[in-house]
Amino acid sequence: MSLLNIGMSGLAAGQSSLMTTGNNIANADTAGYSRQQTVQGTKDSIQFGNLYIGTGTTLADVRRVYNSYLDQQLQLKTSLNSDAAAYLGQVTPIDKLLSDNGTGLTGALTKFFSSMQNVNANPTDDASRQLLLSDAQALSNRFNTVSSQLNEQNANINGSLGTMADQVNKLATTVAQLNQRISEVSSGGGMPNDLLDMRNETVRQLSTFIGVQVSERGSNVDLYLPGGQPLVMGNSVSTLEVVAGKVDPTRSSIQLNRGSSTIDITGVVTGGEIGGLLRYRETVLDPAMNELGRVALVVADQMNSQLGQGLDKNGEFGAALFNNINSAALISQRSIASGNNSTGSGNLNVTIKDTGKLSTGDYTVTFSTATDYSVKRADGSSLGPFNTGTTPAPVIDGFSLSLNGGGALSAGDSFKITPTRNAATSIKTEMTDAKRLAIAAPLSASLLPGANGTLSIAGQPTVKVPLDIYNPAANAEMQTAVKNSVPVKLVFGPEGPSQSFKYYDAKGTLMGSGSIVPGQNNTLSLQIKMVDASGAPITDGAVPPVQKTFTVEMSVAGSPKDGDGLNIKFNGADSKDNRNGTALSNLQTKQTVDTGSVSKGITLVDAYGKLVEGVGAKASQGKLDSAANNAILANAKGARDSLSGVDLDEETGNLVKYQQYYTASSQIIKAAQEMFSTLINSL
Repeated sequence: MSLLNIGMSGLAAGQSSLMTTGNNIANADTAGYSRQQTVQGTKDSIQFGNLYIGTGTTLADVRRVYNSYLDQQLQLKTSLNSDAAAYLGQVTPIDKLLSDNGTGLTGALTKFFSSMQNVNANPTDDASRQLLLSDAQALSNRFNTVSSQLNEQNANINGSLGTMADQVNKLATTVAQLNQRISEVSSGGGMPNDLLDMRNETVRQLSTFIGVQVSERGSNVDLYLPGGQPLVMGNSVSTLEVVAGKVDPTRSSIQLNRGSSTIDITGVVTGGEIGGLLRYRETVLDPAMNELGRVALVVADQMNSQLGQGLDKNGEFGAALFNNINSAALISQRSIASGNNSTGSGNLNVTIKDTGKLSTGDYTVTFSTATDYSVKRADGSSLGPFNTGTTPAPVIDGFSLSLNGGGALSAGDSFKITPTRNAATSIKTEMTDAKRLAIAAPLSASLLPGANGTLSIAGQPTVKVPLDIYNPAANAEMQTAVKNSVPVKLVFGPEGPSQSFKYYDAKGTLMGSGSIVPGQNNTLSLQIKMVDASGAPITDGAVPPVQKTFTVEMSVAGSPKDGDGLNIKFNGADSKDNRNGTALSNLQTKQTVDTGSVSKGITLVDAYGKLVEGVGAKASQGKLDSAANNAILANAKGARDSLSGVDLDEETGNLVKYQQYYTASSQIIKAAQEMFSTLINSL
């Protein structure tokens, strides 16, 4: 009977090993499966005198081949790889959009300025003017299209965050349920290998969406988010929820719900696809939208301002080519009130004062009292303090702030300021009549007939007067004054080391005098008295009244004789003068962007090139990071599989071994049967 029992124990052990090996083979492609091994032990021996005879074998355990360190490394590398892949998936199409000549701004900007040069070559040609107007429309449309793509990507990110948060919640719930089941089995002394594998695989899948820290506690695993907030504690689960951001409703935030309490964890989430999307939004998307908006603001402002200094084909002062960057609608859209502000706090108006000094960052305004506030840049540097009662409102990095609509502010109220973010979306070409393009300069000068000296005009006259093209009513007085206060006649006196001159209005009334140094270039600054359409002086309203003036600057060269001089007149309709058009063309190479920086500014083309280069560099780095993380993940998976994975060759060998073992054990039983039969027969 002892021999029979030994054979039976061998059969049972062999059968268990064959079943375990078969299970390994069957699950060779099961995600997260850890191969299993049978562990045998000897049964208690029986004493025969001084000897101990074995009684067979017993199945001690079915062991799961597993290393917690390797598994946690796989989870970590999975999280990092998903982060890098999500980031690369977002930055690659935007890099192509901005850098491609057909979809980016470079081609549209180049074509616009090329058309401007064509107009300068023939200022009165209607076809050239119409082409310039069409290219201006194409330029603003390109700004709108690129901005629309960026806004659409932000909307897609918001939607993706919601879907991924739902997946995280489902997987976290599964982990908690598996914790419960594993605890129940473990409390009875069992080892639920398959449940343990399922839990590890669930945690790994969860890591593809968000980075988590895994902490083993008895038979349970607890999951913590990067900020230390618990996601799973035993069989208790917190949930993620995607909500509109309180600081910026257009940017979804990640909120952790723990019972009745909630906490915003957007700023601390890293890893997984969620971390990659948030990292992309913060480091690429928002700065790109701000930079694109800054370029749009500079284009519109500089073009419109320069057009306001010239004359159109009708002989009128120039009109705006693009829409007003400080319309009532736009200045009210550049600030976002915090969702935690006091009731009725209203909003802030953000007025662009100097497009050249605008940065590409966002700002946070925080009120310490109902009227006192401070401003903080995105990099954390503080500005201020400021007060809402200061008149005029202080200019901060090219913009000013004022209360909107009489809201009642309280201490603790805050606002997010985005001076440039939506400018590329809102830029529009408003001019429809190509004749309104102001290519000519308002004034021109010519020598008086009969001059005997070598006097020459080195630089035609320019009007130095504060014209606001967006405020036609305020401009009317200035424009009328310029038109009605010329012609001006300037006459030089006797020759000498310092030669004097006088200048007169159309009625011959002396307006002023000055002097030059003959034989060299001299800049003249003439103070022209302002008159209305009837010729009456325009005064400042003081007592006694003082006649207003504006400045005309020009330069002369050579040595005039006594009585030589020049006439300054107003250019009329159909003027072939292209000086204002040349100034418009020069905006292509003029440093008009970031003029408040140490470098004293960059050009429009360079500013957009800087955006393309910055996004391209991040796309290139993202590609390298993704490739590196792929390799690291493959190594981590290989290390885990080398220990826990199923090797079909090894399992096939085990299958043969255990089959032979089973056969040999059956021979023991056969021998025991034959011996038992012989014994019975002998009796």
